[in-house]
Amino acid sequence: MLKDDCLYIVKEAIARVLPDEAVKRALGGREFPNGRLILVSVGKAAWSMASAAHSVLGTRIDRGIVITKHGYSKGAIGDLSVREAGHPVPDADTFSATREALELTRGLAPEDTVLFLLSGGGSALFEATVIPEDELRDITGQLLACGADIVEMNTVRKRLSGVKGGRFARHCAPARVFTVVLSDIIGDPLDMIASGPAYPDASTCADAVRIAEKYALHLSDAAWAALKTETPKTLSNTETHITGSVRELCAAAAGACRELGYEPQVLTDCLDCEAREAGRFLASIARSHQNAGRSIAFIAGGETVVHITGRGRGGRNQELALAAADGIAGLEDTAVFSVGSDGTDGPTDAAGGYADGGSLAALRALGFDTYDVLRRNDSYTALKAVDSLIFTGATGTNVNDVAVILIKR
Repeated sequence: MLKDDCLYIVKEAIARVLPDEAVKRALGGREFPNGRLILVSVGKAAWSMASAAHSVLGTRIDRGIVITKHGYSKGAIGDLSVREAGHPVPDADTFSATREALELTRGLAPEDTVLFLLSGGGSALFEATVIPEDELRDITGQLLACGADIVEMNTVRKRLSGVKGGRFARHCAPARVFTVVLSDIIGDPLDMIASGPAYPDASTCADAVRIAEKYALHLSDAAWAALKTETPKTLSNTETHITGSVRELCAAAAGACRELGYEPQVLTDCLDCEAREAGRFLASIARSHQNAGRSIAFIAGGETVVHITGRGRGGRNQELALAAADGIAGLEDTAVFSVGSDGTDGPTDAAGGYADGGSLAALRALGFDTYDVLRRNDSYTALKAVDSLIFTGATGTNVNDVAVILIKR
């Protein structure tokens, strides 16, 4: 069955991009100065990355903290403080955990080192706001609702923060900051991943103001003033190493497809349009290759966006799959599915969604109209009704999303 192939590809692709071995490789043979070594791990993959680092460094780590999404911790890691916080909107736990991280890294000396393990989700999970916390949550919600992409969101959030845009590295000075990054942004821009807490900021105040005006954000005078306060453009105490990206996720998915007898082709690892438009586009590709005389798979990695117009449940990967259902209706042995590599798609417990040639008929038989469902952003409810949600649980990694077309012959 195509659904079984889908689940195998998802499982194998994610397993092959887990950060554990990559972190161990980044630290293997690495010598740190004789001063204190403080570990700070932030993001959806923070627990896995910290666990891997702890297995390599052990008692060499003097102290440290892990800050990950609620439900993503897998237990204690030595003497490290393990905290969970809000995502995609920061909560009280976010601010409390960040204060703890700032205390752990305060008053360091030149011979000290901060081992900073960073993964996607860090923008919400690591925050010391320069405006009232409630307003920051409101602005984050506005950016999510209007369909701003991750670069636009982070350009704004950097200027509302005391730790983003290189400010955390400046806080740690004169200690060195060695950052190991698991990238969740197309093109791996180091100043944008988790809003670049330990990397010089390439964006400008003018960029932030332009984005705020583009989406007509409702901001206080204090927030407008923060947008016009520039971030660090140079940092002399940082070194950064990238361990993984969506390109590796696409390659892993292609390998899994090949094992099942499909001939894979990676279309792009830079998909960054509206989720429903991506679904319709992938469906059109599926239609145009129905006469293939062999089993083929097309793979697209990246991060789409959702423009929220309703009050339903869902996420970008579920919207992509549901939008594809119309375009592949009636096609034999053809499917489109999409998942988030972190195991969470939007504010739901699903990683993504699946559609095949029979999905539209099944949905209509239950009274669902895909246009109306997408208008209400309620893809979770519709896909759940036809057993087309994909569940992985928290995966321990976060390298964007991958969508796959399967045509079996």
